[in-house]
Amino acid sequence: MANVVVIGSQWGDEGKGKIVDWLSERADIVVRFQGGHNAGHTLVIDGNVYKISLVPSGVLREGKMGVIGNGVVIDPHALVAEIEMLKGKDVNVLPENLCIAENATLILSLHRELDALREDAAKKGTKIGTTKRGIGPAYEDKVGRRAIRVMDLANMDSLMDKIERLLTHHNALRKGLGEGEVSAQSIFDELAEISDKILPFRANVSRVLNIANKGGKRILFEGAQGTLLDIDHGTYPFVTSSNTVAGQAAAGSGLGPSALNYVLGITKGYTTRVGEGPFPTELFDDVGQYLGEKGHEFGTVTGRSRRCGWFDACLVRHSVAVNGITGIALTKLDVLDGLDEIKICVGYELDGEKIDYLPASQGQQARVKPIYETMEGWQGTTVGAQSWVDLPAQAVKYVRRIEELIEAPVAMLSTSPERKDTILVKDPFEN
Repeated sequence: MANVVVIGSQWGDEGKGKIVDWLSERADIVVRFQGGHNAGHTLVIDGNVYKISLVPSGVLREGKMGVIGNGVVIDPHALVAEIEMLKGKDVNVLPENLCIAENATLILSLHRELDALREDAAKKGTKIGTTKRGIGPAYEDKVGRRAIRVMDLANMDSLMDKIERLLTHHNALRKGLGEGEVSAQSIFDELAEISDKILPFRANVSRVLNIANKGGKRILFEGAQGTLLDIDHGTYPFVTSSNTVAGQAAAGSGLGPSALNYVLGITKGYTTRVGEGPFPTELFDDVGQYLGEKGHEFGTVTGRSRRCGWFDACLVRHSVAVNGITGIALTKLDVLDGLDEIKICVGYELDGEKIDYLPASQGQQARVKPIYETMEGWQGTTVGAQSWVDLPAQAVKYVRRIEELIEAPVAMLSTSPERKDTILVKDPFEN
């Protein structure tokens, strides 16, 4: 029996929602450990579509506990709205099946405003392409030791002092951006309005998880975004504001790293990304358009079209290393059905030199050119395949070549958005 960490191995949008839902049926507890409501999962259960950004996928399953860890930044209004949305779909989110870390940082209206102001100001320089939901500014306040946390809502008498301390920083920033000051009373009222809806869910999450782990419960850690958006290990500065790698599952939940038994890297059969930043294998031709249309490549949260390109083995091999990925779940193989040939990036050319890794420098990342290996495509279909024998021979060859290049085995293969259309090679919980 094992605890499993699910990580995106590319720039996110790899199809984690279906895999997490598939695994959550085998788990007792599902934990979110980083990010905020800037990334979403689309789940299809019994024909019903659920799009969630903050609530862990596990709460959609009866008898499962969802946990939002201390590594997550929480917009309380967005969380309450998501809970109400699920209630409208006959999914009741209650303190019995959801707990929120009392030491998690809150996203406030001033964070959202600052995010938007900066992104608009960046039109003259380097635009990161944020979702303008306040994620980055909230993490800044957390690291700056001035954040308002979930537990602060339980002591309204001391809350005003903490808000005023926070505004010493934010009003100075706003003045520099030519904006008016925010009043402490307006932030206090904003939090007072929502506190009674949030506080029933608060818990000492570290204690909850450690007791569950000692009791033999299966814990599934649900990552958001992807490895290449990690603040340290991604394509900086075109990244998110948190660590998205597997090690954050421990830091962002309060359960020690020795309890993380299996790391499953969700990996799309081609490559996509949303927003700005380098993308060595991006396609601007009919094939790129084909992948986007057939793969329905639009962001769950923003609706933005995703940029599409060939599979980049260099990027995924980097993710395998920094996450300690045990095995991958390969998704959207069916999108490649019908192509005459398929290319895989096996290396880069940088300033006339061949390399097999993505350099850390922003300038070098922008200059690398992909070196491709071309494989024969397949005309048969992989849609709905539930065993290897159902796959076209060339599709199997493609999967095997990916395993060789990224130096990690395929543990699961997804052949459609439906949960049943999954080929299981290795059950991550049976480690």
